[in-house]
Amino acid sequence: MTSERFFGLIPAAGAGERMGQATPKQYLPLLGRTLLYHSVNALLANSRIDTVFLVLAPGDGEFRRHAWGEFGERVAPLYCGGATRHDSVLNGLVAASSMVQPDDWMLVHDAARPCLGQRELQRMLDALATDGVGGILAVPVADTLKRADPTGRIQTTEPREHLWQAQTPQMFRHGLLLHALSRTAKMTDEAGAIEALGLKPKLVQGSATNLKVTYAEDLRLAETILASFGRQT
Repeated sequence: MTSERFFGLIPAAGAGERMGQATPKQYLPLLGRTLLYHSVNALLANSRIDTVFLVLAPGDGEFRRHAWGEFGERVAPLYCGGATRHDSVLNGLVAASSMVQPDDWMLVHDAARPCLGQRELQRMLDALATDGVGGILAVPVADTLKRADPTGRIQTTEPREHLWQAQTPQMFRHGLLLHALSRTAKMTDEAGAIEALGLKPKLVQGSATNLKVTYAEDLRLAETILASFGRQT
């Protein structure tokens, strides 16, 4: 029987250098908690998610300084992060192998996406639970896209029809994703590794509010979005 168990996996071993902060991005404060806390909380707010595995840097000394007790045993830190996202996700899948089955669903989510909405998460679980491949949250591209030449001038305007901006979570079965990442070169997202196998992940409508915090000003926008969700300290 195909598994209907769902697990989260959040790669959180990076330094977030573009934020210009000494503290790793995932531990920056956001509404009195850490950025990582809100990303974990967004997944675990759905009772269908069994456990969230956090892939941390081997020398991470910050995680234990924060309170995670409200989640009980549903948060599992794995100190096996790698140099890249690809490495961290792959290492995390390997480390979690003794705790999950190959047919269990893994929702890989960015540590820096604290504003995942419950409506979008539920839509993803409903849309993909019986899918043969899996898929990702994404939003159709709304802006006009320009391709630049080497001098920084517009080379051409790209048609935006059928173009989507990938988000997370990206949801695939553990065994399939482990196989895909094990045999592909460095990918910027998990769907790319699945595509390299010749498979076609499903696009599930996400939301523009599910932003990825990359720069310092993004934190202020994330605060506004979370407050609108009712997530206060």
